[in-house]
Amino acid sequence: MDYNSIIDKYYPEDNELKHILTVHSRLVADKALRIVDKHPELDADRQFIEEAAMLHDLGIFLTNAPGIYCFGTEPYIRHGILGAEIMRKEGFERHARVCERHTGTGITITDIKAQSLPLPLQDFLPVTIEEQIICYADKFFSKTRLEYERTVEEACNKILKFGNDGTARFQAWNKIFE
Repeated sequence: MDYNSIIDKYYPEDNELKHILTVHSRLVADKALRIVDKHPELDADRQFIEEAAMLHDLGIFLTNAPGIYCFGTEPYIRHGILGAEIMRKEGFERHARVCERHTGTGITITDIKAQSLPLPLQDFLPVTIEEQIICYADKFFSKTRLEYERTVEEACNKILKFGNDGTARFQAWNKIFE
């Protein structure tokens, strides 16, 4: 799979949004690949991780997040499932699951109900080792402060705002991946 051709298909113009997407995704992919290289015992699919990490935020252009040059109509929380719809349309189911499961440290049906999130009523939790690695790596980078890598403590504190379950998942991954 050529992830650049998919990015170019949905982001045909070289503009600020495409720059944000590609820089952020490259940073996430590089961190995820460092984890794979450091932990061969995890037997993670390196090529898939690079592809899926480069595409995990593909759906952001459909959302309304002007601070990162997204001028769509959907709430930002939906960017993962929107990206998953695109990836399924392109015929890449495994990549779609990464898109829909990477937000936070995953979102549970309990979270969706309790917070009245505009998402389908199902769990969106990273399951495979590849999904977990990408989700973990993503927590270290934002789209508003490109190139700044959060510390483990900073990433954990950001996740803590959304509850203890996500923090526990992140801390468990940190023990495995670092």
